[in-house]
Amino acid sequence: MLFIGIPIEYYLIVVLPTVVIAGIASIIVKSTFGKYSKVMTTKGYTGAQAAAEMLSRAGIHDVEIRRVSGMMTDYYNPLKRTLGLSDDVYDGQSIAAIGVACHEAGHAIQHAERFIFLSLRSTLVPVTSVCGSAYVWVLIASGFFHSKSLMIVGLVLCIATLLFALVTLPVEWDASRRAKLAMTNRGFLSQKENFAAAKVLNAAFLTYLAAALTAMISVLYWLALLAGGSRD
Repeated sequence: MLFIGIPIEYYLIVVLPTVVIAGIASIIVKSTFGKYSKVMTTKGYTGAQAAAEMLSRAGIHDVEIRRVSGMMTDYYNPLKRTLGLSDDVYDGQSIAAIGVACHEAGHAIQHAERFIFLSLRSTLVPVTSVCGSAYVWVLIASGFFHSKSLMIVGLVLCIATLLFALVTLPVEWDASRRAKLAMTNRGFLSQKENFAAAKVLNAAFLTYLAAALTAMISVLYWLALLAGGSRD
């Protein structure tokens, strides 16, 4: 049975679990960030100041720290050497703001030190982008034509997405590790505040775990189709 050209079982086996897993991770992140964005630090650093000092202590002076609009839109761009902090983080003196700012600065330090997983993820970005664009068409075509060759293509595309998600895990974990060390060693936060900031970073990591898990579900879906031969 098809729904808009896509097998209905795909919605049940892949889409529904993906929505549930991503939804749970999103709720945890937003609630944790929301909680600690209201708790101000005792040291009085802003996110921008903490990120700047963290980069300076690491000997990095060519990264521009800029304000970006939106909420939770923080990023590090290795191509443009820019670190973007959302309004709440750039000027924020909350525990959440310091944690997020230091995490993004951690990515800049990874880049400077040529952290292998960050380099690998950057290499995979264009590949994953192409895979994402082609995936829905392969999915629809496989539903109509019941082709084993199309199933193999779908599996390859999902494996590429899974690989990107798996490579992202050590990148994000290491950036948070660097942030936690900096917050402790540089005195941005008190010991109690450091514990709270770690909660923010750990919650954010759940989103990347969720992405890896949902990518794995897609891979298992295509493997099951190929193993069962139901669409030969």
